[in-house]
Amino acid sequence: MHDLRDAWRALRATPIVSGVAILSLALGIGANTAIFSILDSLLLKPLPVREPHRLVLVGSDDPYGDASHSYAIWTEIRDRRLFDRPFAWATDRVSLASTGEADFAEAIWATGNFFDVLGVPAILWQARFGGAPDAIGRTLTIHGAPFTIVGVTPPEFLGLHVGFPFDVILPLDTEALTDRRPPHMDSRYWSWVQIMARLAPHETPEALNNTLRLAQPQIRQATMPDFRRPQDRDRFLTKPWTVRPAPSGVSRLRRQYTPALLTLVGVVGLVLVVACANIGLLLIARTAARRYELSVRLALGASQRRLVRQLLVESLLLSAIGAAIGLAFAQWGARLLVAQLSNWYYTVFVDLSLDRRVLGVTAAVTIATAILFGTAPAYRAVRVEPIEALKLQPRGLTGGASAGLGGWLVVVQVALSLMLVVGAGLFLRSFAALAYRDLGFDRSRVVIAVVDARRTTVPPSGRAALFERVREAAASVAGVESAATSMATPLGNAGVRFTRDLEVPQDVGDGSRLERPPTPVPLVPTPVPQVFTTPVSPGWFRTYGTRLLAGRDFKASDAASAAPVAIVNQAFARRHLGGANPIGRTMVETTDPNNRRAMEIVGLVEDAAFTSVRDAIEPTMYLPLAQGVEEDVLANVPSVCVSVRAVQPARLTKSLAAAIGVVDGNLSIEFQSVVEQLNYYYIRERLLALVSAFFGALALLLAALGLYGVTAFAVNRRRTEIGIRMALGASPGAVARLVIGRVVRLVVAGVAIGILVSFWTVRVIGALLYGLQPRDPLTFGAACALLLIVAIGAASVPTWRASRIEPASVLKEA
Repeated sequence: MHDLRDAWRALRATPIVSGVAILSLALGIGANTAIFSILDSLLLKPLPVREPHRLVLVGSDDPYGDASHSYAIWTEIRDRRLFDRPFAWATDRVSLASTGEADFAEAIWATGNFFDVLGVPAILWQARFGGAPDAIGRTLTIHGAPFTIVGVTPPEFLGLHVGFPFDVILPLDTEALTDRRPPHMDSRYWSWVQIMARLAPHETPEALNNTLRLAQPQIRQATMPDFRRPQDRDRFLTKPWTVRPAPSGVSRLRRQYTPALLTLVGVVGLVLVVACANIGLLLIARTAARRYELSVRLALGASQRRLVRQLLVESLLLSAIGAAIGLAFAQWGARLLVAQLSNWYYTVFVDLSLDRRVLGVTAAVTIATAILFGTAPAYRAVRVEPIEALKLQPRGLTGGASAGLGGWLVVVQVALSLMLVVGAGLFLRSFAALAYRDLGFDRSRVVIAVVDARRTTVPPSGRAALFERVREAAASVAGVESAATSMATPLGNAGVRFTRDLEVPQDVGDGSRLERPPTPVPLVPTPVPQVFTTPVSPGWFRTYGTRLLAGRDFKASDAASAAPVAIVNQAFARRHLGGANPIGRTMVETTDPNNRRAMEIVGLVEDAAFTSVRDAIEPTMYLPLAQGVEEDVLANVPSVCVSVRAVQPARLTKSLAAAIGVVDGNLSIEFQSVVEQLNYYYIRERLLALVSAFFGALALLLAALGLYGVTAFAVNRRRTEIGIRMALGASPGAVARLVIGRVVRLVVAGVAIGILVSFWTVRVIGALLYGLQPRDPLTFGAACALLLIVAIGAASVPTWRASRIEPASVLKEA
């Protein structure tokens, strides 16, 4: 306690130094705690259920891969009693009404033993009914079917899909009672159910895995959909299952964001080391100012060990205060980062409460930082003879041990700051390249209405005509330039895309020709499996601003009874036609070997991204909506995307909803904008760019403070030397060159080390970059130039003060 009181008085005696040190530590420790708390919530934190370590999941070999199954597979596994206590569940977005107003809600379809196996009581009620005591027994209308509330789960239970909390849990077997037609549970094609189990005592996942692998061939054979292609059947029968531990549930966020979060762990770790180096410089300056005090205590008999202990306690107190403030910053920062993961379609929510792991990591980081920045300055401060320290004129910084330590700290700080600035530059340039990539369609002038016909009385045979009336109604709204329908939209999550097998007549090309050969050449039909296919209506390309390069657009006459036609993109022509002009060529669809269909290519359009903003655009074939969607498909996917082009499309949603409602009041409508859809694909890159830029700027600021402090400290300790030099004829310019020369030497040394280390470390972030190489020379050059400018700017004020020293006044003081 005595050491703590002395440490507190010492910190209060230098409030500016202490404040800067505490703020630096708060940002460094808080940033590390924030990133770790998100990783802990996504990857490590066990579910708030009974004995979560005994939960297992039936999935694929990929730990982040798909783990969903058809309802038929679930019933087969359940009936074979392969597991002790298996249960199934599925997430879904449902139409929910409780007080007369319909809304969308996040739902879990769960088997009857869901709560029993997990050990979660459904006895509380708070979220939707505000804790009303009469919530039990109320009725909710979900997809047109009434459900009675029988309980509400505890607030800490957010479901098994980490990051995506639920609103309502429904019995899995009642899915067939809703107005969803056909029900998911009746389809062997639809993989939507997660299968989990609880290990019996002394049972291991490996033993269960062996049991499942032995039964898998029979289960696969009994639940196989009616595939048309042999390769689809073979893939289904041979795809292996794996039983793996699932104490932390499942989450699609893990695959998407774990690499980025691990990268940010490295970033904030470097920031913390830079902060420690900066604080080390501050402590060197402070202990130098306390040199007289420490020397007197040594002369009076205090041991060096006693003084080192006091200085380390001061460092630990600094770290503790910084950590306490950092925890508050961590909670705010973690919530801000999680908010960046949310988008227009779903809101991400993870439990960021402080648990033992987060507090333990924070405590470990606090102690480590205290040792890191406090040990060397403390030992340097007491390794001095009392008589030397009591002299009126101490040695200059260039002549003492503090000079070497301070210089090395500056070099380390500059090197690490350069690494952070290089990383920030790479992520910023990568995000800019991705954001400005030509995607082949207009980003800002299109809004999409996803129209669902499940609640209408229109049979599947009449839905094509219904959707055409919906398109005409949307096109009639004032301000609409054009409207078109499709089964899917570029980079959208609504609708569905198809794949079809083709036989394409190929010739040899150089990959760049788009002119038809002047003379006929022999063409060989070549099998092309699984070409992505998108059915669209006439005017779809004009609506999206996708350029028609050759041929014609679809017409109203391209009906189901007309000759089959198709439009292909540039990637299709390059890969499958050797770059030759595709217009007039005939392809044969072979998806169903018993129903081969020939279709003529009538148009060529520019490439447009459908599945990813990062990957190369895939060969795509567009079909007329009337020819590309069969009646059984409309029965399974009873929705269509109506895309509307306008100058300000977001302002037309109310008018569009009213016009579509006139066609059929039972149609469900959900609006999406292309900009919002694109923002979803930019989340990870934007997160990396913003966070790395913030911490890169922070590192630059800390480096500038460190350089300013060490330069000002050196000038102050060398005032007498500088005065003598000027008295002997040295010009202010020569003094400035003397001071700035030392700064430049330190910065150049730090930059050289930083470049070497960065060249070796940037390889690990290569997979996160787009459009540039990790060792991009422009980024490295700009980072070096920026750091040199900041360094010279930081040293300019102390240098100017050194050049303005009056020799007479300095010699008089001496």
